[in-house]
Amino acid sequence: MSDGSPTTPSIPPTRGEVPRDALVAWLNDYLNVGAYPDPSLNGLQIGGTDVIRRVAVSVDTSLKTLQHAADSGADLLIAHHGLFWGQPLAVTGPHRERLRTALSADLNLYVSHIPLDAHPEVGNNAMIARALTLQNLRPFGDWQGQKIGLAGELPFEQTLQDFADRVQKLTGEICLVHGGGLSPTVNRLGILSGSGAGSVAEAAAMGLDTLLTGEPEHKHFHDAFEYGVNVVYAGHYETEVFGVRALAARLEDEFGLAWQFLHHPTGL
Repeated sequence: MSDGSPTTPSIPPTRGEVPRDALVAWLNDYLNVGAYPDPSLNGLQIGGTDVIRRVAVSVDTSLKTLQHAADSGADLLIAHHGLFWGQPLAVTGPHRERLRTALSADLNLYVSHIPLDAHPEVGNNAMIARALTLQNLRPFGDWQGQKIGLAGELPFEQTLQDFADRVQKLTGEICLVHGGGLSPTVNRLGILSGSGAGSVAEAAAMGLDTLLTGEPEHKHFHDAFEYGVNVVYAGHYETEVFGVRALAARLEDEFGLAWQFLHHPTGL
C-alpha cells in the first residue's frame, strides 16, 4: 500500500551508466524540485548526451565551470546556481558562449538551487549542521513561506571566536564575524547557506544566539546589534559547496557514477 509519498523512478541496474532521462527523473524526485517557488529553473537546463557515465559538480555555472566539465570528460554538470533566474535571456555575449561550450561538448546541465539548500539528507544546511554536530534540529530560514535552513544546539558552548575558527577550518576561508549577540558565546545556532543575512530577526524570535550564513548585505548590518544576535558570515560560495558534493557522492553510491568537484571559488 502506498503511503502517498513520492516514488523514485526505476533505473536499469547497470552500474556506472545511466540513461540521462531516467537520471533526471530520479534527481527531480529525490530533490523534490517542484516543492519550492524558485525562479532558477531547477532541473535539466541544457540537454546533451543521452547516457551519463561521468558527473561533474560545481557551485556556479560559468564559462570556466562548463569548460572544466567538458575538459574533464563529464557527461553531466550538476550545479547549484544555473543559467536562468526567471527572465528570458538573449543568446548573445557571455550567455551565448556558455551555451556554445555546453552544446559543443554535448554536456548536460542539471541545476538544483533552493531544493539543494533545503534537502534533509544532502542539502547545504543539513551537511553543515552535520559537520558541526548540531543537535535538536528544527526548521529555520524562511524562503517565501517555507523553511529551508536548520536551527539547533551545539553539543557544547563555545566562544564566538572559537566557533568562527571552527567554521573557518570547515570551509577553508576566513569568516566575517559581527558580534552583536547579548552573549559572547555560541550555543543555539541557526544555519542558512548563501544569502541569509536577512534572517537575523527570525533567529532572534527563535531565541538563537548566533546565525551562520554566507554573505553579508549592507542593509542588514545593524540587525545583528539591534536584535542581539551574533552573525558569522562564512561566504556564499563556501557555504554552498557541501550540497553538490554530497549529491554527487549519493549518485556514486546509488548508481556507481564517477564524479568530480570543480572548485572555482569566488571569494564572496
